[in-house]
Amino acid sequence: MKKKIAIIDDHVLIAQAIKGIISNFTNFEVLFECENGKEFINTLSRKKQVPDIVLLDISMPIMNGFETAKWLQEHHPEVMIMVLSMQTDEESINKMIKNGARSYLLKNVHPRDLEMALNTMLENGYYYPDWASRLIFSGMNKVKGKLSNKLSDREKEFLRYCITEMSYKEIAEEMHCSPRTVEGYRDSLFEKLDLKSRVGLAVYAIKNDTIPQSV
Repeated sequence: MKKKIAIIDDHVLIAQAIKGIISNFTNFEVLFECENGKEFINTLSRKKQVPDIVLLDISMPIMNGFETAKWLQEHHPEVMIMVLSMQTDEESINKMIKNGARSYLLKNVHPRDLEMALNTMLENGYYYPDWASRLIFSGMNKVKGKLSNKLSDREKEFLRYCITEMSYKEIAEEMHCSPRTVEGYRDSLFEKLDLKSRVGLAVYAIKNDTIPQSV
């Protein structure tokens, strides 16, 4: 069964173009389109059918993408949010992640990459292209926060290095242990936090305000 998508974008032509692109995808179909978050909420109340995925713009009148994502996180956390925007600043990306976004793409994304991103998000729970991942990682080193008490001291130390661009081998050298030990810390974090990648660790830290101090 195809996954149902709602498109929220105040540019009607863009929304229609995205709908046409998605109509060619194997696993997805558009349920409806709305011009802002308020219209989306009203449409949900009438249709009583909740989409599996929302493709969400940020800059919209009446109720913007930040507000809409926050509403979705509070009322329908099961809905996966993929941002489609032209905003590439670190603040917008981090704010959307905190408000529940699972993916962040630019509107000029190639249709092939959009389909891949949708499928990856369904499989892994999130998808961020390389440019967004770099901003996420760089931003984490600018903010101080508290780490979850789920983690051991060595896991916290590993996470501090993991959010940099250091390779696992370089992290092992810095922590004065073997690469196999570092892989053990990584796997432990993945299991404890139910994650699958280093980007996942970054997303977890941002959403839960557990951004570690810079090393």
